[in-house]
Amino acid sequence: MDDERVKKLVRELIIEIGEDPTREGLKGTPERIANMYKEIFSGYDSDSELSVQFSEDSDTVIVRDIQYYSMCEHHMLPFYGKISIAYSPNGRVFGVSKLVRLVEKHSKRLQIQERITKSVADELYSQGVKGVAVVAEGNHMCMQMRGVRNDAKMTSNAFRGVFQNDAAKTAILAMIRRTSEPSY
Repeated sequence: MDDERVKKLVRELIIEIGEDPTREGLKGTPERIANMYKEIFSGYDSDSELSVQFSEDSDTVIVRDIQYYSMCEHHMLPFYGKISIAYSPNGRVFGVSKLVRLVEKHSKRLQIQERITKSVADELYSQGVKGVAVVAEGNHMCMQMRGVRNDAKMTSNAFRGVFQNDAAKTAILAMIRRTSEPSY
């Protein structure tokens, strides 16, 4: 990303909406926006490092409530929520932080929630696991602060491999939806 170009464009936008970019509160805004964009759109340049795996087997691994933040590609407003991932290893497991990084990679872009859900499932499934389930819940500012002005939550899911049949979907969704009670 060209920082100087972004700063210039933000300055022009400030002028276009009727503000004074030299006003005290706006003087540093173009630079702050350029820095923010580098951070919130870092998914274009990131690697989820799923190649880091450990020899271990388990029937199902579930990581619940991974926080994500993204920007709606239709309105460039934030949407955010939590993603839960379940997978059935094939003799190898991923470090939990790698699953968080996978979510970050796909969410830190101009996006829609459905694509994040699908992309996370597809990339994890491509690593040779037996099955993957991804459930994403989101709050969309593009719907909350404009248009219909409603704070409805959206849920999307994607199932791959052994989790694609109805019985497996039902079981996985029940495990993901459980509260934080110990499951031992």
